[in-house]
Amino acid sequence: MVFSSILFLLYFLPVFMLVYVLLPKSWKNHWALLVSILFYAWGAPNFIYVVLATSLLDFYLVKGIYFTKNQTRRKLFLTTSLVLNLGLLAYFKYANFFIENVNTALGSLGFEQLSWTQVALPIGISFFTFQTLTYAIEVYRQDHAPFEKPSQYLLYKLIFPHAIAGPIIRFKSVAQQVVARTETPDDRLIGLFRFSVGLAKKVLIANVLAKQADLYMGGELSELSFDEAWVGILAYTFQIYFDFSGYSDMAIGLARMMGFRFPENFDSPYSSRSITEFWRRWHITLGAFMRDFLYIPLGGNRVSNKWRLYFNLWLVFLVSGLWHGASWNFVLWGAFHGFFLILDRLFLLNFLEKIGRVPATLFTFFTVAMAWVLFRLESWNDAKLFYSQLFDWKDVKFIELNNSFYLVLLLAILFSIIGRSQLMEKTTLFLTSENPILSVSKATLVTLISILLLFLSIVFLSASNLNPFIYYRF
Repeated sequence: MVFSSILFLLYFLPVFMLVYVLLPKSWKNHWALLVSILFYAWGAPNFIYVVLATSLLDFYLVKGIYFTKNQTRRKLFLTTSLVLNLGLLAYFKYANFFIENVNTALGSLGFEQLSWTQVALPIGISFFTFQTLTYAIEVYRQDHAPFEKPSQYLLYKLIFPHAIAGPIIRFKSVAQQVVARTETPDDRLIGLFRFSVGLAKKVLIANVLAKQADLYMGGELSELSFDEAWVGILAYTFQIYFDFSGYSDMAIGLARMMGFRFPENFDSPYSSRSITEFWRRWHITLGAFMRDFLYIPLGGNRVSNKWRLYFNLWLVFLVSGLWHGASWNFVLWGAFHGFFLILDRLFLLNFLEKIGRVPATLFTFFTVAMAWVLFRLESWNDAKLFYSQLFDWKDVKFIELNNSFYLVLLLAILFSIIGRSQLMEKTTLFLTSENPILSVSKATLVTLISILLLFLSIVFLSASNLNPFIYYRF
């Protein structure tokens, strides 16, 4: 079940929120946990048992970390937890990739290939793994005490707004909210507005662009013209942003309606003036996780040898690429970004600062778009062919596109430049007023905008059968 589905919008969410609002405070977590388990089981009915069993085991392992004084035993509990969760990720997400590459190597050497039954990839396993890692590590570092009840830990891990595709929630940032929180009518209104904006970004922009992206990047690439290739990559570049940021907005909005405060995940990344800045604005929670749990433990930028610094940067982005998917194209995508981050450190930041804001932004956008080719096309041969079409300016078909596509693309460009991640905070300020009459009028306006966006999105969903979420497969 996805947030941008008729089932979720007209049945699941209204029933959940109605019961949630009416229940006494002591029962809200139990209802949220039950519904979250059902929500995940809807998409992965077999894997839910693995999630529940390993989560309970992990809960008691982390309890052991916190209450054991012996440092050796604390490390043993932590290691067991890390091996358990990373082992599950390695098996479900990377076993097929490993066997495929081993069989390729064996075949090239003339040996018999290994027999293997393909492992199904459970939805959201990468995000689940990061939730469990931050829980165990932050308790080990004594950043926060663990949860007292297994149900609290399960809610933190499974709560349906973020369980499938993030944002990645650090344990210490929401630990107290899981135990005790209060949602106000303003929280529900602000959350509804944020959810509606995210849904509109997904349905009214990302889904429209997805049709062109799939048409020109999912078909016969050798037949593409120069202009078709550029329409394809531009459509995909904005599709993936509005798809993923729209999901994050919906997750943040749903959580706010329940009284949770989730961290921001995007901050107008396409207005960045360097790849370094881009990664401070794109998938912010992933960047923060990689920084705090991989880059800094490797030495970060405190290492004395600059080549070790470059190695750390590149390794982090190779891992980030592989985290996105078990395929060499994702590794190349991560290496591409790591390479430009190193160039930023060497000379590129100074160069981009000298040429001015607009040229630097255009250069960064172009670089990011070129990297999305690797992200979208799983075969290196397909990527090379697509790159060749992008720069074969003599092969032009002068294709005709619907005016609706141009309008949506223009809106995507404008919202990418002027849209800010602090929408929730700005909405809060907008609703806050010493004059209660003005406050009511503002609340009414926000409610009407939310209803209008929901209505338009539902109408578009009813008329279309294209409704993917790109990050659901990670």
